[in-house]
Amino acid sequence: MSKMPETTFADLSLADKTAVKKPSIEARRFSDVSTCSFSSTCFTGSSDEDEISPKDNQQRNSAGGTDFCVKSISKSAFGRREIEIAESEMPGIMMLRKRAKDEKPLKGAHIVGCTHVNAQSAVLIETLIQLGATVRWAACNIYSTQNAVAAALAEAGIPIFAWRGETEEEFWWCLDRCIHSDGWQPNLILDDGGDATHLMLKKYPDCFKAIRGIVEESVTGVHRLYMLSKGGKLTVPAINVNDSVTKNKFDTFYTCRDSILDSLKRTTDIMFGGKQVVICGYGDVGKGCAQSLKGQGCIVYITEVDPICALQAAMDGFRVVRLSEVIRSVDVVVTATGNKNVITRDHMNRMKNGCILCNMGHSCSEIDVNGLHTPELTWERVRSQVDHIIWPDGRMIILLAEGRLVNLSCSTISSFVVSVASSTQALALIELFSAPGRYKSDVYLLPKKMDEYVASLHLATFDAHLTELTDEQAKFMGLNKAGPFKANYYRY
Repeated sequence: MSKMPETTFADLSLADKTAVKKPSIEARRFSDVSTCSFSSTCFTGSSDEDEISPKDNQQRNSAGGTDFCVKSISKSAFGRREIEIAESEMPGIMMLRKRAKDEKPLKGAHIVGCTHVNAQSAVLIETLIQLGATVRWAACNIYSTQNAVAAALAEAGIPIFAWRGETEEEFWWCLDRCIHSDGWQPNLILDDGGDATHLMLKKYPDCFKAIRGIVEESVTGVHRLYMLSKGGKLTVPAINVNDSVTKNKFDTFYTCRDSILDSLKRTTDIMFGGKQVVICGYGDVGKGCAQSLKGQGCIVYITEVDPICALQAAMDGFRVVRLSEVIRSVDVVVTATGNKNVITRDHMNRMKNGCILCNMGHSCSEIDVNGLHTPELTWERVRSQVDHIIWPDGRMIILLAEGRLVNLSCSTISSFVVSVASSTQALALIELFSAPGRYKSDVYLLPKKMDEYVASLHLATFDAHLTELTDEQAKFMGLNKAGPFKANYYRY
């Protein structure tokens, strides 16, 4: 991995200022991360099965603009209220907006965004615009879009192409409309899963040559970037914000700790006390889920391939098992590995009647949902994003969100932790745009100082007061009094 140059944006100006539709067998893997939500009002009010596609229904906003495609522009007022609520819970990104809007550090930036489209991401989008950028945006996940928020963005004149329940074809159509627009040439990519990068590289290679940099926030997208770099196909610099401390430790862990309970409760009305749960994976996602479910009285088992994570789980009081040892007896199965086919058809054949199956990992690849589309099994939609899969003998399992991200499909996520991730993304975009030629065509991590700056933006919310090192203490530790306070190899 390349070492990021020492001079960063945080060093310069900011730091010193105050009957169900079955998915295709060839279904693509939709992106993770971890970082956005939608309210119950929004997601329960959207139909997944409308016959008329929004792309076949041209609409106009109040200014007469048509450069957007959303479910219904008439819902924009409700979406604007959702955005305003999110702003009140996102102190970091709002402070960044306030401090940098006069400088316009993104003036001249043309950003293609492919992320979850909801109230929290809307705050980021409008922040980027206030910092000088022009944007075009699409959703990275077909089920996580908050339709009313997309309408509010469209009403504000932002080219947004997203609605909840897109088909495979509609997903790629929306992304194509963002990338390819007459008279507009993108020079930055903000990606969640790597789909915008992939499509531009494959379909618009000449357009890709004008890109100054890529910011990627998901495990999937980062993996794809490293593969491009390894194969010599990455011709622009990219910043991996997924592995920044503020994104990974705060957004991932705390988000999942809160949202797993909300997801399961909203979809199944389950009482947690005494339930047996197996969590596949004990990374930051698995840790958050395990801690939360244990606190509700669940008996929690962990499966792991990594001996270090397995030892952590054991010393945290969880029993580490192989999936085959508990699959017949558990009440809930949660995947959180980032891998593929963690839960196979064979596993599902052995699950108990009424077992709940869901995915908290980065894409829809962890559960072999395609293996459930066979003639002998019956799919029964009982609630939005809740399917009963019934075997010939009458045994049934409950599949949530068709194996996609259950928290982004079925529940809400704290706006505050999304603020942490959004601040990191915004700073990474500023860094790449303001320093052309500084970075080679490789994948970089954010420097520690920028992580610390993002954290500092959020401390005032808790009335937290940092202790300052004396000159003697700083000299003894070999530190700058202003930071960074930890080496890059430090593990929080």
